[in-house]
Amino acid sequence: MRRFATTRPSLDRAIGLVALVLVAFGPLIFSAYWVSFILTQTFWLGIAAMSMIFLSAYGGMVSLGQVGIYGVAGIVLGNVVTTGQVKGLHLGWNPWLGLLLGIAVATAIALVLGALASRSVGIYFLMLTLTFGVLIYYFFSSVTSFSGFSGISGIQAHTPHVVGDPTVHPNRLYYIALVAAFLIYAGLRYLVRTPFGLTLQGIRDDPIRMSSLGYNVALHRAIAFCVSGFIASIAGVLFVWWNDHVDPTSFGLGPIIDLLIVGVIGSLYRLEGAWVGAFAFILINNYTHDVNVPVVGGSFNTVIGVIFLAIVLLSPGGLLGIWEWVNRQGGQLLTGAIATARARPAVKP
Repeated sequence: MRRFATTRPSLDRAIGLVALVLVAFGPLIFSAYWVSFILTQTFWLGIAAMSMIFLSAYGGMVSLGQVGIYGVAGIVLGNVVTTGQVKGLHLGWNPWLGLLLGIAVATAIALVLGALASRSVGIYFLMLTLTFGVLIYYFFSSVTSFSGFSGISGIQAHTPHVVGDPTVHPNRLYYIALVAAFLIYAGLRYLVRTPFGLTLQGIRDDPIRMSSLGYNVALHRAIAFCVSGFIASIAGVLFVWWNDHVDPTSFGLGPIIDLLIVGVIGSLYRLEGAWVGAFAFILINNYTHDVNVPVVGGSFNTVIGVIFLAIVLLSPGGLLGIWEWVNRQGGQLLTGAIATARARPAVKP
């Protein structure tokens, strides 16, 4: 059993390495449709999901405000860089300045929202962050100076030179999103091992005890929410570069629920679940439009609803939880077979 326990992480790392090699050569392996509409979307949606999973896995906080935060980043970027829009500020500033302002404004708002929600826990935290997301949606829907319901278009014509026009050069945005996803993942893996990350996990497990030991629980939660907001803002920038358009429906109640589904399908307890869930969600979304479920009918919403319900009931750890269960069962079978073979008396010639 001990030998299997040591080989299981090695197997996980091997699978992760194979997946990384595949996506590194993605434009050479996959079709243009897969590169642009499946994998690139998986990267930025996975980054958004990872901002939520980081809070859930290491802070014990399930937030529904991440979509609103990445929407703020996208709206700010669109207002700063575009020109000639019917709605919005259309300032026409430098694309790099728009990138920085989008991330900075969204991160600052995340810090404020995190400070407001830091003393709430459980369902109260969940509903409070959902309220934040809905308020952001209605604010930009109502204030036409920034967006209005029609939103802002033509963002791909105002990207940094290194990005170019994603319609003409989709591989550039593909690799930018891939590198961003990898760096954020590596950064979070490092962060959760720092004193701050270990303290945050202690607060997740027993906030009262950590408070009695002198740790500022509310401050740590607010900073964690700010970090997750920073990650979500990067997803928002990648989203508007990929989509060429942003409007309040891009971060309304529907996308909020979609991101929660992505997290649940992948795993709310492991960072890797962000891309597993995003990839599964996007595949289902792209290949179930013509599916007609017997009796109940429907297509994508029905299929994703059935999968979501099945995972909630059978594997709260998502697809990664199912993979871990399969590994455990395989380990037990292997251990039992080895023990049986050792207990069997040797056959004398």
